[in-house]
Amino acid sequence: MRSFIGPDPYTTLLKLALVDNFTLFDRNFYKRSTLVVAKELLGTVLCRRLLDGTVLTAPIVEVEAYTQDDPACHAFRGLTERTRVMFGPPGHVYVYFIYGMYFCLNVVTEPENTPGAVLIRAIGTPGGEGPGKLCRLWDINKSQNGVDLCDLQSELFISKGDKVSKSDIEISTRIGINVAEDRLWRFYLRGHPQVSGAKKRSTSRKR
Repeated sequence: MRSFIGPDPYTTLLKLALVDNFTLFDRNFYKRSTLVVAKELLGTVLCRRLLDGTVLTAPIVEVEAYTQDDPACHAFRGLTERTRVMFGPPGHVYVYFIYGMYFCLNVVTEPENTPGAVLIRAIGTPGGEGPGKLCRLWDINKSQNGVDLCDLQSELFISKGDKVSKSDIEISTRIGINVAEDRLWRFYLRGHPQVSGAKKRSTSRKR
């Protein structure tokens, strides 16, 4: 069983954007149940392309799922200008702004016109714990809203990573919401140092 405590074996803070380094998911990967995609995103590699062509990379280590029938989901009350990207094709980026200070990065899931999204809560690199912190660390903001994750030339994309064992996945209630609080729709890598500190206050169990 893999231990994620200590130096992260996956994390590469900086590497050149060589095509051979990355294997992207096609749109069908994202065109599935949000809960399935959320768990399968753990261990995959989030990639942020900079203006000079350099790509920042780190594994996804904590996520939360949100679906159309979920009162905590932005799309629960239907299509708005803010949620338009969630109703579009899967495999795109949904970025929103909260508390007047934080951006949050989400991956659009489900077939088109069936909104769903996976919130990326943490990535496996120092400073990547928490959705607001990771966006600030990698300068992710509303300018990336709608970016295509299936395009290698995008500012953001996701590459396949090491396979994560089911025994390494913990589940818990989601953080920072006041509706649908009992849903166990938060998934994270057990023992990973970059998982949000709030996990200590959440009841969790192995998948």
